[in-house]
Amino acid sequence: MKTPQDARQYAPATQRNREPILEVLLQVLPASGTILEIASGTGEHAVFFAPRLSPRKWLPTDANPQLRASIIAWTENFPCDNLYPPLELDVIEPVWAVEKEALTEWLSASPIVAIVNINMIHISPWSACLGLMAGANRILSPGGILYLYGPFKQGGEHTAPSNAAFDESLRAQNPEWGVRNFDDVVAAASAQHLTLQHTYQMPANNLSVVFQRSTNLD
Repeated sequence: MKTPQDARQYAPATQRNREPILEVLLQVLPASGTILEIASGTGEHAVFFAPRLSPRKWLPTDANPQLRASIIAWTENFPCDNLYPPLELDVIEPVWAVEKEALTEWLSASPIVAIVNINMIHISPWSACLGLMAGANRILSPGGILYLYGPFKQGGEHTAPSNAAFDESLRAQNPEWGVRNFDDVVAAASAQHLTLQHTYQMPANNLSVVFQRSTNLD
């Protein structure tokens, strides 16, 4: 039960998708290093994944101050040695907080080896997807992993009526939002030296999509 002072927010989908996502992350993430979570939202994923992905470090971020407060509240309720406090980070910015000198020094002992982004690119403008890809290109070393989770169109068509209805509701809220076409996302990643490695079918007509930072940039 939340108290009046409890800033925790709740996303019902987290309870449904966190176990399947964890199964994929355990397969695709490097064995050590820092995992940068972009658009961490409520913080429920962060407190669930961090202890189960140790010895990796988990670094949550969000552009929304209310959501960062929620992340802090969740971490206070479920403290974990390998879970960092949340950072303010907006993917559209040309330089992310983790690229600035003070934080690069702080992260030098456990560099960022992967970026995880769950349910963002369809609930944001297309520029956010492009910013995510550009940031991954700048931050990840060759071989680094970018993991996406969410609904996608295939060949410009929805894969389920529920996704079509969801897309319509998103665009009603903001015409710049909407379920993205898978091929467009892959092309945006490729333009930033991120190569598609795997896709996994997930619950509720979602996909896990795994990209790897190219080792050959010729």
